[in-house]
Amino acid sequence: MKTVFVNPERCIGCRQCEFACAVEHSHSRQPAQAMLERPLPRPRIHVTPGRAYNTSFPNRCRHCDPAPCHQVCPTGAIFRDADHDLVLMDAEKCIACAMCAMVCPFDAITFHEQGNGMPSKVAALKCDGCVERVRAGRIPACAETCKTGALVFGELNELIAAGRASEGSALLSSAAHSQALSTRPPANVAGWRAWGLAAVELNMGVHHGRH
Repeated sequence: MKTVFVNPERCIGCRQCEFACAVEHSHSRQPAQAMLERPLPRPRIHVTPGRAYNTSFPNRCRHCDPAPCHQVCPTGAIFRDADHDLVLMDAEKCIACAMCAMVCPFDAITFHEQGNGMPSKVAALKCDGCVERVRAGRIPACAETCKTGALVFGELNELIAAGRASEGSALLSSAAHSQALSTRPPANVAGWRAWGLAAVELNMGVHHGRH
């Protein structure tokens, strides 16, 4: 299964993914023109501050299976695309009852006035996995624009395995570095020993000179 995988430790909170998502889902799909559209196009991904200083998290729909939002939608506005295993939204059928938002475990659904060629109405808004781009063999806009690797697109198990290998390599490298440091004395200890050796040699020289 292909999906957008999140590496939160790499997110710098630049919010370029939000901008790219909004433009991709605008009527014009052009950055300059999208900002002038009414209603304003909204992102389906949301970058939120982390609990620790200088951290952030790009939150998006996980396209769960089974998806709670899909199960509770009373109008059939939420459905699954079987070809790409994506949970999609039909805004025309949405009645903004918010049942989907109530059961979403990731708070990934918002409600905004929507246009995109249809009569403006408030409807649920969620990540669609950039299904049109995926069908065309392209990667989702958020992953394409992310320059730090916080968002990557690919086969889920392969991405997890790559992350596991990267973490293991970093851990081994850190351990080796720590071991190398532990085998040699700190700089202040080394300086003290050097001074001691110099003092011993000086004393020995003075002693031999007397004889």
